[in-house]
Amino acid sequence: MNKINRVAIVGGTHGNEFTGAYLIKKFEQIPALIQRPSFETLTLLGNPLAFAAGKRYIDKDLNRCFFIENLLDCTLSSYEDIRAKAIYQILGQTSNSQVDLIIDLHSTTANMGLSIILGSHHPLLLQLAAYLSSINPEVKVCYTQPEKGSNFLRSLCELGLVIEVGPVAQGVLNAEWFQKTEELIYSVLNYLQRYNQGSIPQTNNTLTYYQYVGAIDYPRNEHGEIQAMIHPQLQFQDYEPLNPGEPIFLTLDGKAIAYEGTSTVYPVFINEAAYYEKGIAMCLTEKQVYSLQNL
Repeated sequence: MNKINRVAIVGGTHGNEFTGAYLIKKFEQIPALIQRPSFETLTLLGNPLAFAAGKRYIDKDLNRCFFIENLLDCTLSSYEDIRAKAIYQILGQTSNSQVDLIIDLHSTTANMGLSIILGSHHPLLLQLAAYLSSINPEVKVCYTQPEKGSNFLRSLCELGLVIEVGPVAQGVLNAEWFQKTEELIYSVLNYLQRYNQGSIPQTNNTLTYYQYVGAIDYPRNEHGEIQAMIHPQLQFQDYEPLNPGEPIFLTLDGKAIAYEGTSTVYPVFINEAAYYEKGIAMCLTEKQVYSLQNL
């Protein structure tokens, strides 16, 4: 793996996720906080218009606008499509300032704690994730869809990761999660500095992570109206085991609906506010243990 020369920290990809947006504001005011001797660190406010409006997006979800065919399609003219093209020109492979690693900052209304979300099994990302989870037991690691063909901002770079923290209400600046996210960013940057110096910190030989396997929508009627809520026993139980037969939803008239899967799963993004419009009540993962000795 070549040396890391340029890192981008992006906040406010969703305009009502204030943790990342205000960290970008802080880093722009005090750039020395994120500069390291062996590489350059760039900052970017992902969706400035949505941030100014206190909304997730203006026309469409910016973090679903990065399919390469869409970035090259000049007929797509929504605000977020235009903004995605601009970000691609700033950070992507065709730019003069192409970055080697992207840290995309997000917050969630779900009880995700401090989550690192990866879309690649690149050895550096796996080693970084193992290091972060070894120095901070609050850190959980998720692996979602592969970056190839992904429409997430982080997919502009092979070494792309998301820091997802919560629960934080939309449009709210929460000091605890602001500080925890800030410290996690410094840990990432310090690790990359040591990586460039050839002195990667020792970690455990295994990495525990949660592999995305699918999503579940709320029960709905023929008109698409929600007919049940997350069951109280499941609310805020992100990363906890959900077994077949255990309650997952509660109907509006108080009847429990059981999970009908055939194996234990670990739900994440449970009752995420932004996912109601996407038809997602939660995402399901399987717990995996990966041997770093394979790298």
